[in-house]
Amino acid sequence: MADDLDQSIRENADGPAKAAGDSGSMEQHKLSEQIAADRYLASKQAAKSKRLGLRITKIVPPGSE
Repeated sequence: MADDLDQSIRENADGPAKAAGDSGSMEQHKLSEQIAADRYLASKQAAKSKRLGLRITKIVPPGSE
């Protein structure tokens, strides 16, 4: 189901935002909307990853107590 939703979002972002009849007029989605959709899909993919996105470590120099 999640894959279907991802595919649907991807297809909607690729397709036209508006289309007219006989005149053949089409309007594409705004670039900012396409970028937002891409970021959303990338964040969902990153959340599925088993790897850590950020590792925080405490570094202690030798000789300090």
